[in-house]
Amino acid sequence: MSEASGKPAGKWGDLPKRIVSALVLAAIGIVEVWLGGMWFHGFVAVIAGLMTWELTRMLGPDKPAMPVPMGVLACAALFVGSSFLPPQAILPVLLAPALVGATQLSKDRLIFGAYMAALMLACYGLIVLRDLRGIEWILWLVLVVIATDVAGYFVGRLVGGAKFWPKVSPKKTWSGTMGGWIAAACVGAAFGGWPLVVISVLTSFFSQMGDAAESAIKRHTGVKDSSNLIPGHGGFLDRFDAMMGAALFVLLVGTFVGLPAGR
Repeated sequence: MSEASGKPAGKWGDLPKRIVSALVLAAIGIVEVWLGGMWFHGFVAVIAGLMTWELTRMLGPDKPAMPVPMGVLACAALFVGSSFLPPQAILPVLLAPALVGATQLSKDRLIFGAYMAALMLACYGLIVLRDLRGIEWILWLVLVVIATDVAGYFVGRLVGGAKFWPKVSPKKTWSGTMGGWIAAACVGAAFGGWPLVVISVLTSFFSQMGDAAESAIKRHTGVKDSSNLIPGHGGFLDRFDAMMGAALFVLLVGTFVGLPAGR
């Protein structure tokens, strides 16, 4: 403990809060994934609404009345679109919050529209993966993202070295980045053959790009965290940014190429 501040000092000081928060989120997520169906649809929709609330607060600080209705709109659009609409009507509904929000902001409209569209599609990708592929594939995706994050955190702090993208994520190192790829490859090997190993490494990379994209927005807007809703992690965007990048990539691969078979 630091005598001056009374807070844990050193590079591991934030680890206990991160672990507790991660365990709570994991417990809730496991229950929702197990239940599936409307329960999972609703869970992902609420997360999407919270992330939209955070994004709108960051990019529209001069619009204090905007974040709550945007969050509600995103939540409703994702739940209704994924649960009740025919396939041909889903995409316009999913993209509606991006269009609405972009037209209401006074600046950074392109950033909001692009990120919001990617966020909605990524959340929809999680729902599609659970509905069509089942629990095992959601487990694979979650483990790839967690392995990438955990390996990157520990390898980066233990090994250090050159920075991966200092202008966007000054704490990320090449050692941590590659440690994440190796960890993701191990997850892929545990779930399937070489095709899934390759997909796992690519998914790991896109999870890192999801993290970098949110970091770029935070640096652009001058905020440290998207919110303070999750102790040790900041906000829901801070916690799920990597998952959004990974889920968007998996949705695109599944739609246009096809996912490899697991074991």
